Amino acid sequence: MMDVTLDPQARTFIEVAEVWVPQEDRLVHAQGSYGALDGFAETSAGESFAKGEGLPGKAWAEARPVVLKAFDGSYFKRAEAAKEAGLTAAVAIPVFAGAALKAVLVVLCAGDAERIGAIEVWAETDGFLMLEDGYFGAAKQFEGVSQHTQFPIGQGLPGGVWAARTPMLMRDLGSGYRFVRAESAGKAGLTTGLGLPVPVPGSKTYVLTLLSARGTPLARRFEIWDARSARVGKTGAALLVDGTCARDGRLWDADNPRRAAAWEGPIGTVLGNGLPLVLAGNPAQTAGYDSMVALPIHQAGELAFVIAWYC
Repeated sequence: MMDVTLDPQARTFIEVAEVWVPQEDRLVHAQGSYGALDGFAETSAGESFAKGEGLPGKAWAEARPVVLKAFDGSYFKRAEAAKEAGLTAAVAIPVFAGAALKAVLVVLCAGDAERIGAIEVWAETDGFLMLEDGYFGAAKQFEGVSQHTQFPIGQGLPGGVWAARTPMLMRDLGSGYRFVRAESAGKAGLTTGLGLPVPVPGSKTYVLTLLSARGTPLARRFEIWDARSARVGKTGAALLVDGTCARDGRLWDADNPRRAAAWEGPIGTVLGNGLPLVLAGNPAQTAGYDSMVALPIHQAGELAFVIAWYC
C-alpha cells in the first residue's frame, strides 16, 4: 500500500541515530548515523556512560524511554557539541530482553519553526495510557491536545499497541477514525503513525509513538517484521507484515511474504544478535536510502519484532 503523503525529498525530522551497548559497567558507542554532523559524530565516538549518567545512562538506570527536550543546563553530556550541530532534543529507548539490557537507541532531532513531527512516550497509570513526555517540534497545538488525552486499552494508536502487544502502523492520521486525535493531527500536517511497545523490567507498560508529517517526515520508509516463532514457524526468521513508503509503493504481499533469515542482511543481523542496528553510507545495505535504523523488541525472553525505518 502506497502512502503518498510522505515526500521522498523532504528533510527528515530525526537527524541522528546511535546505538550504545553495555560493556562491563558502562555504555559504549557501537554505531551511529550522523549525516554531515562530523563534529558531533567525533565527540560521540569517544564518549561512554555509567548507569544513570547522561541520557543513555538515565534510560538504563530508570528502565524506561526518556525524552529530553532541551540540552542547556541538563544532564546531557554532549550539550556543547549538540548545540554546535544544531541538535535540540533527544529520545533514548532502552532495549531489554527480560531484565537484561541489550542496548540503548538514541535518536536526536533539530528544532526549527518548520519541523513538524512527534515522538511520544505513553505510560500506564490507573488503567489508562497517559503522555509521560514527548517531543513535537513546531506542532505546539498538537502537543497541547496530547497532554490532555488518555487512552484505555484498545483505543487509538497507543491503546491498540497496548492491547495487541504488537507494533502498529496507522495511515491518514488526519482523517482516520481510528486515530483519536485526528482533527489536531490534520491541522498539524501529521500523516503516518508508528506505535510500538517498549518492554522493560517490572510491570509498567510503555508505548512509543512516532508520528510523521509530510514536510518533515520522521523517516521515508517504515517496516514491521514479525519474528515470533508462532508466526514464522521457527526462531531466527521474520516476516515483513506491514510497511509504508512513498518511493517504493507496496512493501509486502500476503500471498508471497518477504522473509528474513538470521544473519542475512541488516534485518537478519538484528535477528541474529538481538541488538539495534544503525547503518549509514552504504546504499546497497539500506535499500538505496542514506541511513537505516532497526530496533528489536523482545518479549518473554525472545525476539518478537524488528522495527525498521529508512532516511
